[in-house]
Amino acid sequence: MRILTDIPDEDIEKLDAVASKKKSSRAAAIREAVKLYLIHNADNQDWIARGAGLWKHKTDIGDAVEYQRSMREDRRPYEDI
Repeated sequence: MRILTDIPDEDIEKLDAVASKKKSSRAAAIREAVKLYLIHNADNQDWIARGAGLWKHKTDIGDAVEYQRSMREDRRPYEDI
């Protein structure tokens, strides 16, 4: 769908700079901006899906399961309970 809208010249200049930096069109930059706006202002729990895996590339956190196992090393195994 096409939409006609007025955007101030200074915003168009900034938008063109962003599009140029990303080597994309002005229209693509506007579509991305609208999508980000809608995501940011969503009134539902999609933030859970958006946040899933957000830290998967972090190397300084470590493995959560490994951490839990190390914390429980001094406890009896579940099989013995």
